[in-house]
Parts: sequence; structure tokens; C-alpha cells
Amino acid sequence: LSGSFIKNLNLESRGTVQGFDGGLEDSYSFYEFTNFISPQKIYRLDLNSLESSLFWEMKLPGFDKEDLKTDLQFFSSKDETKIPIHISHKSNLEINKNTPVLLYGYGGFNISILPAFSKIFYSWMQQGGILAVVNLRGGGEYGDVWHEQGMLLNKQNVFDDFAYAAKYLHNKEFGSSKTTVSLGGSNGGLLVAATMLQNPDLFRVAVPQVGVLDMLRFHKFTIGWAWESDYGSPDEEEDFNNLLSYSPYHNIKEGVCYPTTLITTSARDDRVVPAHSYKFAARLQELQGCSNPILLRVESRAGHGAGTPKDKKIEEIADIYGFALSEISKDLEVINND
Repeated sequence: LSGSFIKNLNLESRGTVQGFDGGLEDSYSFYEFTNFISPQKIYRLDLNSLESSLFWEMKLPGFDKEDLKTDLQFFSSKDETKIPIHISHKSNLEINKNTPVLLYGYGGFNISILPAFSKIFYSWMQQGGILAVVNLRGGGEYGDVWHEQGMLLNKQNVFDDFAYAAKYLHNKEFGSSKTTVSLGGSNGGLLVAATMLQNPDLFRVAVPQVGVLDMLRFHKFTIGWAWESDYGSPDEEEDFNNLLSYSPYHNIKEGVCYPTTLITTSARDDRVVPAHSYKFAARLQELQGCSNPILLRVESRAGHGAGTPKDKKIEEIADIYGFALSEISKDLEVINND
């Protein structure tokens, strides 16, 4: 109660710790630990002895943490800002320019993307892929300044950070432009779409999920008006010109060879209305300058993600991973034949 240091928690490794709820009358509390290769564990903390004991842990058949490794690295973005990136994969994975890479980011609304175990990401690593999660500006990882550097008139920094994350990986031969898949949802869908249009040669496959893709009309539907805090208002000239500079729907160029793209949305999404994805898919299909396919996947009985039944989530991720890996394997077959 005095605010003085008492002791450190003895954690198994670096990761994310959260919890510690309770009242003054409680003699114990609970907290959770996780990271990209550690399934969630909940510990009971005795507030008298300050000793922790394992209360619950996620069990996965055949899982062995020693089979995986994760590393936090930093790279320089376009303006030399140091950006953190978490790189995770199987411990015995042979890493080279032919290794599949899943690059994930969000970068907005002061939301921090913290290390956490995901069965979805784990399944990618089990398939022999590298998971790269980048902490873009626009998030909350380093406080308000970090957020402000990726919002409003600074939004382009977010796309630059994501592009330079891919360049960093490729320079270190963590995969290549022939094997990298970009993935993000909602504001992350905007991220994936804008970055692939600005850097069509960086990615083999792009998967913008339930994305905000028409930046001049986003505020006219459902809760879209609330996003003006991060994007600005299309009704204001300065904001309009800034939004127009990166709006995915308005920046597709005829004849450019864009990456193979799988756009996903839900017919009942009342947060980011599916019209964003419908329009973007139609225009991208019309103007695509090569044979790379542009596909639209619409889930009929789901919303923005929350509340989606488990079987539908499994079907969607199987479609995404299966499609992405099949596209990557086509290029690798050509490389090997050459």
C-alpha cells in the first residue's frame, strides 16, 4: 500500500502478464501468463506469502514448448524509427528465402498487440511457417506518442512500418516476396490492402479481413463515424486529401500486377459493412494486371469476428492457410524446376 517495491514475480520467460483483480478483503488474486509459444496459464497468487501456484493451463495434445522458439527483434522503418517484431517458428525449422512467412499487424486505435498464444498462429508454425507479428505505430505499445505517430495525418507511417517489416525479413532471408503472406483484420484489413497496393512486389499473398477499404465513405455506415478519431473526417479538406492518398478502393491502378489476394468478410458484419470488401474485390478484379487471382470469401452467418462459431472459424482459417500455401508452393515449384 505504500507503493514500495516488494518482489518480482518468478515468470518462466518473457511474455504477457495480466489479471490481479480483487478487493481489499481478498487474500489471493489470479494472473495469466502467455506468449507466442506458451499456451495460457493461470496462476493463483497468495497475497500473504506472495507465492504463486499453477491454477489452470491450456492443454494441447502433443504440445512441447521446446519444439518452438520466439525472438523479439527491431528494425528501422522508412524514417529510421525502431519497430519491434516478434519472430516465432519451430525450433528445428530450416529457414531460408523459400520458407513461408505469415506477417501480421494491426497498427491503430491505441491497441497493443501483445505476445499471446494463438491456436491459429500455432497451426501456421506447425505447417513449417514463420510467424512474424509486428508492433506498428498507431498501436499503444509505447504510449500516446506511439499511437499519435500512426494516426490521422501520420497514418502513412503504419503502412511504411509494415512494408519495412517485410523488407527486413527478406533481407535476413526469413522467406522472400515469393513466400510472404500478409494478414490483418478490420483496421488491419486496411493495413494489408493499403500496403499491398503501395508495395505490390513485397507479398505473394495478401489477406485483408473485414477491412475498412473505402476511406472516403467509412463514416456513413453503422459505427464508422467513431473511427474519425484515428482516420480523420472525409468531410474536412485536409483529412479528405490524406485519406484519398491511401484509401485502398481509390488507389488501385490499372495494369499493375498485384499479389494474389483473398478478401474475407461477413454478410452480417454491422461494424465494417461488407460493402467495403465487395467494392474493393470488384475493382481489384477489374484492374488486376496479371493472372494472380483475386478472390472474395463471404461468410453468410457471422459478423465482425466476435461470436463466430468455432466450426466457421476453423473453416475460414483452413481456407486461408490452404489457399496461401498452395499459391506459395506454385512459385517454389517453378524455382526448383529452374
